[in-house]
Amino acid sequence: MLSNSCRYGIRAVIYLAIQPYEKGNTGIKQISKDLDLPTPFLAKILQQLAKQKILSSTKGPHGGFSLQKDPEAITLLDIINTIDGDEIFTNCVIHKGTCMAVENEEKTCPIHETYSIVRTSLINLFTSQTVADLVKAVNKSEKIII
Repeated sequence: MLSNSCRYGIRAVIYLAIQPYEKGNTGIKQISKDLDLPTPFLAKILQQLAKQKILSSTKGPHGGFSLQKDPEAITLLDIINTIDGDEIFTNCVIHKGTCMAVENEEKTCPIHETYSIVRTSLINLFTSQTVADLVKAVNKSEKIII
């Protein structure tokens, strides 16, 4: 459902939220190594998040990334919309275009009503889950990895 880019972005934001505040910026190579993700691909994802002011990016020998916002102020929906956009929440599963455009033509797809319920549930889930919530879950369980 979510792209690899989006999943990598979520993992990286959680990772950065776990880092001690005093540590400051974390370099892209360290993030990439610790999360076992490809560095160039991850760098592009983190730049997207920095453009949207979710992360802070600093260049130079002591540069890297850190959270720009409080983890409680960052929802999963913020990250998903930044990386994947909102098409998963607006586009029809079968027809070309948005569900709203299809509804206006009064020709919905066979699973429109069911998907509408699922879509609303997903939006509620991704809106209610903050990075702080995810960090708490990671810290509570030895079974959860990022």
